[in-house]
Amino acid sequence: MQHTVFDTPGIRDVLRFVSRFLLGIKGWRVVGPLPDHKKYVIIAAYHTSNWDFFIGICAAFLLRIQTYWIGKDTLFRPPFDRFFRWLGGIPINRSSSQNMVDRIIQIFEGHENMIIALAPEGTRKKKPYWKSGFYHIAVGARIPIVLAFIDYPSKSCGIGEVFYPTGDMEADMKEIRAFYSRFMGKFSELMTMPVLKPVKIRKAAEA
Repeated sequence: MQHTVFDTPGIRDVLRFVSRFLLGIKGWRVVGPLPDHKKYVIIAAYHTSNWDFFIGICAAFLLRIQTYWIGKDTLFRPPFDRFFRWLGGIPINRSSSQNMVDRIIQIFEGHENMIIALAPEGTRKKKPYWKSGFYHIAVGARIPIVLAFIDYPSKSCGIGEVFYPTGDMEADMKEIRAFYSRFMGKFSELMTMPVLKPVKIRKAAEA
């Protein structure tokens, strides 16, 4: 994987100080601690504003997470492509969800230590369902899901629970939904609830 700002000595330390200052003057607090795992996928909700990215990056510096994050490929166009990669970005073409899942699973399998963060809603706009990619990545790579949050009413963000998917998606999402029920995004009307799109089961044709 590419070299990022999170493992760049000097600059990393300066940005950690700047992050603490900026969040502090805005009254935000970052909570943890980080889980004691070498590999996991972080999901952060709720994503309703561009400010979520800024807060999340600052929180990553304060928590000392050396993480990568998933972003739509349209963000990684010149002249900003190298900058976003340096920030830990991994461009993904979201038009092919299965290819995305397979690619991220391969990344996890090819590294001894790997943390990847993503917004399960996939967009700031309100949608009826969360994207299920994070769940399939965790199951396929046999890693836990770390539930991170940004809560605007309390001005707090950070690491919550470590969740181990069982393969029973419906039951697991019920627990994940219970965790996120206590938090609220910047724009409540744009919040997408932790519900996955029902899987259509094809019936076998009658003989």
